[in-house]
Amino acid sequence: MEYKIKKQWKKTIYHYNSPGHAHFLTFSCYQRLPLLSRERTRHWLIEAITQAKEKYKYALWAYVIMPEHVHLMVYPMVQEYNISFFLKTLKQSVARKAKHYLEENNRDWLKRLTVERGARKVFRFWQTGPGYDRNINSKNALFEKIHYMHNNPVKRGLVSTPQKWKWSSAGWYNGEKNVILAMDNFDL
Repeated sequence: MEYKIKKQWKKTIYHYNSPGHAHFLTFSCYQRLPLLSRERTRHWLIEAITQAKEKYKYALWAYVIMPEHVHLMVYPMVQEYNISFFLKTLKQSVARKAKHYLEENNRDWLKRLTVERGARKVFRFWQTGPGYDRNINSKNALFEKIHYMHNNPVKRGLVSTPQKWKWSSAGWYNGEKNVILAMDNFDL
């Protein structure tokens, strides 16, 4: 199943909801701000990933949470699915919690993340648009993307090895038992 999402800047995004394909997803915080640099916010995201994968029947194969963006490798466990529902649920959950937190604790950041859309004011935690979605249908592509994801914090100089970044699945793949988010088994 394929559909297009038209954005106001006339860019067309294609999602391919193909049974048997994993999805390599990337999405960013508003204006690439480091909104995921706090443990509190990262835990909101972990919780949202867990809830979205259970609600829409996705397996989580890999992830990394960077200060300003996220990479996920997910696999739909059902034949008919819509990856945009998964993304929307996940992103809305984090945005709502962030907005509520800022309303209570930091009005300056709330104002900074609120944009005017005509007569409306809209809170933006995430960059507009669905982000990046690439279908993965081979083991080579799967392992190449997982390796890329896990090395993101190393390339940025945040840690010396992928396993030291606790906000990714690298530790789980390295055999660690005490991880923040366990991965689901996969067979592609």
